[in-house]
Amino acid sequence: MTATKAQQRAVNKYMKENYDEIKVRTEKGKKAKIKAHAESRGESVNSFINRAIDETMEKDQH
Repeated sequence: MTATKAQQRAVNKYMKENYDEIKVRTEKGKKAKIKAHAESRGESVNSFINRAIDETMEKDQH
């Protein structure tokens, strides 16, 4: 089912108020590898990248 314009505006407003966006650039072909890896673990690309960041930041503090 397609979202109405009002629903999409509400989602956009929620996202703007609750999330920051970071654009990540990778070499050609790496995006597909990242996506395949994330999917093999049952994750979205976004959740995989966030997990990788969180784990690395935690590791770097020790």
